[in-house]
Amino acid sequence: MLRWCIPEEEQNDILFHFHTSICGGHFGGSRTAAKVLQSGFYWPTLFKDAHNFYKACDRCQRTENISRRNEMPLQCILEVELFDVWGIDFMGPFLSSHGDLYMLVDYVSKWVEAIATPRNDSW
Repeated sequence: MLRWCIPEEEQNDILFHFHTSICGGHFGGSRTAAKVLQSGFYWPTLFKDAHNFYKACDRCQRTENISRRNEMPLQCILEVELFDVWGIDFMGPFLSSHGDLYMLVDYVSKWVEAIATPRNDSW
């Protein structure tokens, strides 16, 4: 495969294009150097320069790499049978909405029913 040997004054522009620009993706040094090689460019200190460019990138150093260690653990969904969890809550007073100040919340199954009431002694 033929590659163009790039002079020193153009190397930072190429690294900027393959790392920081819209098509770059802010990948690490090795991946950025691989993208440069895939495009047909080369210079003797490519991998060292790509790693130094990555280390100097402010955005990359702020976000760092997200690994499996940084992922949130999955929480199991609690499965309940119908009528296992039930209750009635009476809440209020709230700000008046169409004359209603209180709310009666009835949850007998997965579906919750809320009824707005004007007084705290009404059903």
